[in-house]
Amino acid sequence: MERNGSKVRYAVIGLGHIAQVAVLPAFAHARRNSELVALASDDPVKLAKLSRRHRAKLRCDYAGLDELYASGEIDAVYIALPNALHEEHTLRAARAGLHVLCEKPMADSAAACERMIAATREGGVRLMIAYRLHFERATLEALALARPSARSRNGRGRAKLGDLRFFSSEFSMQVRDNPTRLDRDLGGGPLQDIGIYCINAARAIFAAEPIEVSAVAATRGDREQFSEVPATVSALLRFPDERLAAFTCSFDAADRSVYTIVGTAGSVTVEPAYEYAEGLAYQVRIGNRKRHKKFSKSDQFAPELLHFSDCVLRGEDPEPSGEEGLADVRVIEALERSIEKGKPVALGDAPPDVQRPSLDQEARRPPVAKPQLVHARPPH
Repeated sequence: MERNGSKVRYAVIGLGHIAQVAVLPAFAHARRNSELVALASDDPVKLAKLSRRHRAKLRCDYAGLDELYASGEIDAVYIALPNALHEEHTLRAARAGLHVLCEKPMADSAAACERMIAATREGGVRLMIAYRLHFERATLEALALARPSARSRNGRGRAKLGDLRFFSSEFSMQVRDNPTRLDRDLGGGPLQDIGIYCINAARAIFAAEPIEVSAVAATRGDREQFSEVPATVSALLRFPDERLAAFTCSFDAADRSVYTIVGTAGSVTVEPAYEYAEGLAYQVRIGNRKRHKKFSKSDQFAPELLHFSDCVLRGEDPEPSGEEGLADVRVIEALERSIEKGKPVALGDAPPDVQRPSLDQEARRPPVAKPQLVHARPPH
């Protein structure tokens, strides 16, 4: 279903930290084709204050979503709820004929991802997963150094790093008393929350899906907050052509956000690699030559809105798609099985039609000022 008109009208579902500091402010930089119309939350204080701040004319609790969806006032939803609720609300929106932009991870199981894809197809609506780094310049330039096809859709150019051999990454932070991130039933855990960035980066860099994975989990001492999820996970992914990706993600370590790609001719290290509250940077080494490039902070969420709204208005499929979200969740599930069984786990056939990000998708908008939080707190 294509949208008739010049702008896509959105409801943001869920008003937690990421919605308040990033998603809602991004609409000010996406006015070309995106309009914030409605907010949904079961917290009346959030609804009152945030609707005034962002000039959203409609608001409702979750029980009132069906009435909002039937009003004809919105065309799409941005789902910013805990991971375990993504499927329910995607299906609910798709059945009402609304397009869906959903935070990552897409869902808490591959089966749920498949149901989300099927529901949006049956409803004739678009589905995109909010991988903000697919539109970020430092990320896309690193990909272009690693593989020619990341330079543009026509695949011209030559890989500066030669034949790729391995990828390594670390992503960590201290998480304290955060129910959403530490509750297994809500889809929490270091793999789901931050490990997914490492998985997504490795898959994009190798332009392939892993064929075998293994992982171990560790929690130091008797840590009550890690009673349901591990504190730290280290993983190894084997890709076709004997390429390897290794990463460690942790909720119990100092802040760290970095990855390195190594090929036969050179390497590139991106650090910080996964942040949205600061500018990213990379250093490339080709032979004896070194080059460092730093990017100023930018709004990484407005480009998602702009791209998705363009796809809705033009009747095109977005990248990143539901298949992209499914591919990462498949890997997470396999890593969890490996932790449980204590041995490597082979993956089956890859999801079909997984597109890869390229420099054509790059978009940059000015940074947003950090807002005052309403009944929310930083996640770490």
